[in-house]
Amino acid sequence: MGDPAGIGGELTLRAWLARRHGRTFVALDDPARLEALAHTLGLDVPIRVVNALDAAGAVFRDALPVLPVPLAATPRPGTPDPANAAAVIASIEQATRLALAGIAAAVVTNPIHKSTLYGAGFPYPGHTEFLAALTGATLPVMMLASPMLRVVPVTVHASLRRMLDMITIERIVAVCRVTEAALRTHWGIAAPRLAVAGLNPHAGEDGTMGEEETTIIAPAIAQLRAEGLDVSGPFAADSMFTPPARAGYDVAMGMYHDQALIPLKTLDMRHGVNVTLGLPVVRTSPDHGTAFAIAGQGRADPSSLIAAIDLAAELAAQTEARP
Repeated sequence: MGDPAGIGGELTLRAWLARRHGRTFVALDDPARLEALAHTLGLDVPIRVVNALDAAGAVFRDALPVLPVPLAATPRPGTPDPANAAAVIASIEQATRLALAGIAAAVVTNPIHKSTLYGAGFPYPGHTEFLAALTGATLPVMMLASPMLRVVPVTVHASLRRMLDMITIERIVAVCRVTEAALRTHWGIAAPRLAVAGLNPHAGEDGTMGEEETTIIAPAIAQLRAEGLDVSGPFAADSMFTPPARAGYDVAMGMYHDQALIPLKTLDMRHGVNVTLGLPVVRTSPDHGTAFAIAGQGRADPSSLIAAIDLAAELAAQTEARP
């Protein structure tokens, strides 16, 4: 569902209008609110309530199938309401249960508004950590992927000051291991190539601009290479995203959130997809937020959600095809 005051509902409706052959999906949402939203936006999207996922295939060509998750309050575009937090959380829980049971091939999440959920007692920093708790995953890893670039930040939602303490040899090694395994399992890359960014300008320039490269990042790379992984670096982050540099790796490992995400979103914001690695289920989402400022106005671009649905289907099929 995502936050019902954001653009998630519109994205879902527009994704159905752009439906692709073989990409059947079911919305876990309040059918009345989707119906009202379609009417307000002038979108010709019939809504059909289904009680089980196996009914979706027969419905999808002619209507958007919806597994009902009722809202406690009528949503107002752009104004998040804590009264609806329980429904937002329930939609994530239900989708995860369906995927864990093998009834759904993947989970695709619309953007949530974290502070609204926090006000309702939600104890997790975001989707990623909540999904890890629901699935028993020990180290969920966030990847942003597009046809032009894949990036993984070693540290995610933390301040720059806190991030410095989080960067350790152990964490870099663990995140790279999860990433390498996911590229094999989900993308079918037989020998993944990981390029690791430095933390400091010019990757520390031999310690004159910072020592993390020599004391933390290089030892982590050496350990991974000793394990047989194709890992290189540390590279200066200001030059590792040029077209020639991108041709030399399958994923770029950034040390912190913006170092990894700014290049991806600059190169291909419309088709960027957030993928959670390290889970026992496939989970993707758009690479943007709730966009309250344009919610309910018919201006939301569904490209990233459509890309998330397509990638979820591809990753699920690749995973299922493995022996």
